[in-house]
Amino acid sequence: MRIFDPHIHMTSRTTDDYQRMADAGVRAVVEPAFWLGQPRTNPGSFTDYFDSIIGWEPFRASQFGIRHHATIALNPKEANDPRCRPVLDLLPRYLAKDGVVAVGEIGYDSMTPAEDEAFSAQLALALDHDLPALVHTPHRDKARGTQRSIDVIKESGIDPGRVALDHLNEVTVDAARDAGVWIGFSIYPDTKMSPDRMVEILRKHGTERVLVNSAADWGKSDPLLTVRTAEAMLAGGFSAEDVDQLLWQNPVAFYSQSGRLDLSDVDGAEATFAGNSILRGGS
Repeated sequence: MRIFDPHIHMTSRTTDDYQRMADAGVRAVVEPAFWLGQPRTNPGSFTDYFDSIIGWEPFRASQFGIRHHATIALNPKEANDPRCRPVLDLLPRYLAKDGVVAVGEIGYDSMTPAEDEAFSAQLALALDHDLPALVHTPHRDKARGTQRSIDVIKESGIDPGRVALDHLNEVTVDAARDAGVWIGFSIYPDTKMSPDRMVEILRKHGTERVLVNSAADWGKSDPLLTVRTAEAMLAGGFSAEDVDQLLWQNPVAFYSQSGRLDLSDVDGAEATFAGNSILRGGS
């Protein structure tokens, strides 16, 4: 089994997680820029964070034979903080980087006017940079937020086939499917979506243009819930080919639209440096 997790926040995970993921068949990940839990107070903290997820984190992943890419954006929650708004001016610098395969996470948290402006501005950046867009649907009032997201996507002029609408559930999947976007689901221990519920959605909608991720971060989450979803699919009568389409071929197809997805050496041996997992300075 080979797995590509299209949305996971590895900067908040440990090397033990990387090892477990590699052992379970995870060979590639995409890490979207997101909120860190504590408010950032100036654009410089975003600069350091962006540098980390396009530089340090891909190197860290490579120690376990995992290919790491990123998406870059001002996230919806922090779009409401005037101290963070200048981050929008930094984004073109990062959206030109080789390892950046989409603009994201963008979308809504509380559906404020400030979020409206940031969402529209970043969809415009996706068009300018010929990149796909990864859209976060809000955790509160999800049905209204999903429809509002769909409306903004339509107004932007971006091809809906270049947009993934994430964190969907049974209430919002039909509207997203009808809009022609990729439909994304985050599998969590207690909230959002479970493996068994995901299998039922797949029975109804099939595996085409579906992305399943763990979205694992600093909260209660599990980077192996993509694997648990694969197991639930097989137990529910889906084939190994169905699992491969959902958990490998689909994220490859979506992020390949960036022209920057590099999956070379995904089955290569992990690198070590004089017995250490991290290259250290000095002579």
